[in-house]
Amino acid sequence: MSILKILRKIVQEVSTAADLDAVLTIIVSRVQRAMATHVCSVFLFDAVTQRYVLRATQGLNPQAVGQVSLAENEGVVGLVAKRAEPINLQDASSHPAFYFLDTTGEEQFHSFLGVPIIHQRRVLGVLVVQQQEKRRFDESEEAFLVTLSAQLAGIIAHAHATGSVQTQLDANQRPVQQDLRYEGVAAAPGVAIGRVVVMSLPADLDTVPDKEVKDLAAELESFAKALEAVREEVRQVADNLASRLSKDEQALFDVYLRMLDDQALAQEVIARIHAGNWAQGSLREVIDEHVRAFTAMEDPYLSERATDIRDLGSRILSHLQEAGPAQITDFPDHAILLADELTPAMLGLAPENKLAGLVSVSGSGNSHAAILARSMGIPTVMGVVDLPYRRLNGREVVVDGYNGRLYVNPSDELLQAYGRILNDEKAMATELQALHDLPAITTDGYRLPLWVNTGLAADVARSLERGAEGIGLYRTEIPFMIRESFPSEQEQLESYRKQLEAFAPLPVTMRTLDIGGDKALPYFPIDEENPSLGWRGIRITLDHPEIFMVQVRAMLRASVGLNNLRIMLPMVTSVHEVEEAKRQIDRACAELREEGYDVHAPPVGVMIEVPAAVYQARRFARMVDFISVGSNDLTQYLLAVDRNNPRVAGLYAPYHPAVLKALDFIAHEAHKERKHVSICGEIAADPGGALLLMAMGYDVLSVNANNLPRVKCAIRGVSLEEARHLLLKVRMMHDAEEIHQTLRQALRAFGLNQLTRPAIPERE
Repeated sequence: MSILKILRKIVQEVSTAADLDAVLTIIVSRVQRAMATHVCSVFLFDAVTQRYVLRATQGLNPQAVGQVSLAENEGVVGLVAKRAEPINLQDASSHPAFYFLDTTGEEQFHSFLGVPIIHQRRVLGVLVVQQQEKRRFDESEEAFLVTLSAQLAGIIAHAHATGSVQTQLDANQRPVQQDLRYEGVAAAPGVAIGRVVVMSLPADLDTVPDKEVKDLAAELESFAKALEAVREEVRQVADNLASRLSKDEQALFDVYLRMLDDQALAQEVIARIHAGNWAQGSLREVIDEHVRAFTAMEDPYLSERATDIRDLGSRILSHLQEAGPAQITDFPDHAILLADELTPAMLGLAPENKLAGLVSVSGSGNSHAAILARSMGIPTVMGVVDLPYRRLNGREVVVDGYNGRLYVNPSDELLQAYGRILNDEKAMATELQALHDLPAITTDGYRLPLWVNTGLAADVARSLERGAEGIGLYRTEIPFMIRESFPSEQEQLESYRKQLEAFAPLPVTMRTLDIGGDKALPYFPIDEENPSLGWRGIRITLDHPEIFMVQVRAMLRASVGLNNLRIMLPMVTSVHEVEEAKRQIDRACAELREEGYDVHAPPVGVMIEVPAAVYQARRFARMVDFISVGSNDLTQYLLAVDRNNPRVAGLYAPYHPAVLKALDFIAHEAHKERKHVSICGEIAADPGGALLLMAMGYDVLSVNANNLPRVKCAIRGVSLEEARHLLLKVRMMHDAEEIHQTLRQALRAFGLNQLTRPAIPERE
């Protein structure tokens, strides 16, 4: 068998293993056999003991597993981990770093090849093969092991994330450790203390958490009903398609029914429910076991039955979820919503008065869900990839939205420390509220209007409470995202009218439908390998003029008698897009006037979000009434960093010199044509960033409502001249982090300490 086939077989087998111990057992046995070595072992780093523990072996003394370990600076294994690179030795015992491990029986083995297991720059462990004779492993063997270790790294990380690995959280295995810290990405600032509510995606077995059974009879009954519902569903589909299918194709439905009627599967789920796990969690466990069993079979036909099993499991789960109690009733006070993938729809399931914090295993600080979280003022941490989320339901946690951390099982000391920060935040909020009726005017008399970014219904009241002077970005796609079909013109009109009326006569800037990328509509799926560079924004609406015209007509009708509407076009890259969009807007105006509506042609502007638009900013300014910069996407495209990918989230830098230079350039280009230029990205919501943008000459800053008072406080605390001096200083810098620190120091120097990040307790 070729190396590639062996790799595929091993990866396929371990990807369906029950837990990490099963994964490691498969790895060491398969590698030892494939490489014809005498020994294969895996050492994993234990965060509690800070040592590399022998977790699995084929060839060494099995009694040593879990008992033998090495410090970070001990042995050749420790050296592999320290260097984070492979070490290939003809005779390990003669190496200066060699450390003899008693009870393992390794004294009879000489040749040694160790490769690090690395996930997101962190060494998780070391994969080792050994042989009795003295020899160096050849390049193909080393390449095989390196490739396998890369695959193993992802599986180990996933095992932690799904809770299938025995961790410090398992009270039955060892005492529960306090202040367990998990690192993620800071998505929305603030601190939250509360209890976890794990939310899963509809009919997605992989995201179903474990929960303790509260009503045994109810769980058993709901499972029985779901099972029968799926049986009836399969029979119905088979009957409907009977005349159109061959006998072989009809046999597939017979296979499904036999699986459902197989008492083994049902009884296994029932047994697990009796053991204490709710029906959905029990189903996930049983389906996973059957999938693993079928996948491991050599016979292609039997192996393919794993797909059928998983499909049936999803169908049963769907019925269980439909029959179960509404998730909203499960929310305690101070709930911390946790999901494998946080979605905007999930935010709508939680009552806002009970929601204290948000945590997502995947995603980044600039995903759409994170932006909405900031808008709602909810402390949020994204991309906590190593979190065993399935096992955290009901756990007390601390969400640190300033540093992107989650603490599980917090100690009294940590709770007191974060409690003080919460109290300080409340005091500052009260202090900032006093600025409500005051303008954002510098100490030397320069006035900078502050608008808001909205999208949720609750944003209107929140924005007006905080003294917003207009809407710089109304995300029209949000009403589309929470529905099951495209809203009608009348439905859109009603939604838009509420925004326009609430702010009249202040301006309201409505962005035309901006879907694609990370903003998906369930009823309009867009499947692309690279959605950020694909069919999104103005590209979709120009391809579907029927969608665009309905939306523009609704906007124009909603503005009748108010005339405070501004229309903004997203993701433009060429003058042809702008010309075509303006033609359609003019056409909509003409149609409505013919129908008797007293509509006025609104100001039309474009969003500068891609590099191509940056260098056409002046040309666009000649064509439209205003320019607005979407700095979040612009940063993503300038730095080639997918803002939804936690693996590269650390590279997303709003204060990167290239980003600041582009923002500076756009403002100057727009002003050459004497056009109003605003910005509605997250950099404007940061007090330090707001000062830089003011110095660059931006006419308006549009921020989320919760950050508006902080930005206003910053502007009122400095002079325009001081802000310009700060910008000159920043222009000379070449490192994003240096710029960020300079801004924090500047805020302190201006006497604005309360606007910098609070001192967070360090816990190791």
